[in-house]
Amino acid sequence: MKTGTPIADLAQRILAESKSKRDFVADTRKLRLEEDGTFTVGDLGRSYKPTKLCLEQVAGRTGIPAKYAERMRTEAPLLLSRNVNHWFDANPEKRMVRTLDNGSKVARAFLSERYRPLDNYDLANVILPKIAAVGCTVKSCEMTERRFYIQAVTERITGEVKKGDVVQAGIVITNSEVGCGAIKIEPLIYRLACLNGMISASSLRRNHVGRSGEGNIGGDDESFEMFSDKTRQLDDKAFWAKVCDVTDASLSQIKFDEQLVKMRLAADKQIGNPVDAVEVVTRKLELTDGESKSVLTHLASGSDLSLWGLANAVTRAAEDVESYDRAIELERAGSYVLELKPSDFSLN
Repeated sequence: MKTGTPIADLAQRILAESKSKRDFVADTRKLRLEEDGTFTVGDLGRSYKPTKLCLEQVAGRTGIPAKYAERMRTEAPLLLSRNVNHWFDANPEKRMVRTLDNGSKVARAFLSERYRPLDNYDLANVILPKIAAVGCTVKSCEMTERRFYIQAVTERITGEVKKGDVVQAGIVITNSEVGCGAIKIEPLIYRLACLNGMISASSLRRNHVGRSGEGNIGGDDESFEMFSDKTRQLDDKAFWAKVCDVTDASLSQIKFDEQLVKMRLAADKQIGNPVDAVEVVTRKLELTDGESKSVLTHLASGSDLSLWGLANAVTRAAEDVESYDRAIELERAGSYVLELKPSDFSLN
């Protein structure tokens, strides 16, 4: 499992960001991408520097290929500005701009006006006490430009895949404030031998699409800041209660035992030639060359040429990648490897 930010430090960051977030809805004809790369929210007279993700979302919405938008940003910023502003005017619509003032003013997302914020601060306030109450310990957590992650494990649900190979139950909670996916709560298998994490199928999804706010600080209905209303607060309260229920369900002995059966079966299945097996997994999982080499290295060093050993080599490789987002993807990929069949390892 990849080491993230210490939970105390991350909590401080979440609190600080919760105080400096502002969301705006505006007609695109009142949004401008300036030549200097800043993003101006029309009537409000506020300028923000878009993140790479925000610019990707702007490009996607205006039909500009992402690679071309990035090239214009670095080589021809005036051309990018003219392109974006032309399409903002030609195809007007209302969009939400999510901003953050964390020492510098940034535009972090460009989203549908119906995007329903389910913020990390609210999630942390609900899930951290819940995790403690059910006897879980946070093993890793992080907040990237795209997502917020908490990985937690409990000692009270434990089993052996084979003699001496102990695994414990856990959960992974994922959220995105910037349009990169719904809230997820997923079961986690934590292997004590190498401290790997393997993520199972999702238990809960909540799309961030809902009712727009009704606050207005701009003086008209063309550009306004979003505020929570009573209806949203009541709906959120019910949803956060559901998050707690799903957390309990994801940490059930029954679900853990189901996964334990799969892992034990995988431990009895041999994969044959390790180089060929890694080549198959590389193709199926679309691994990079570096990731593929990492998987092969860990498979060889683990001396376990079973399907279980291969799955663990993939999740162990998650620790080697730089991106925490990618590390989570590789932890999910470990569960996919468990489902492979002997016939899948044919290179023909």
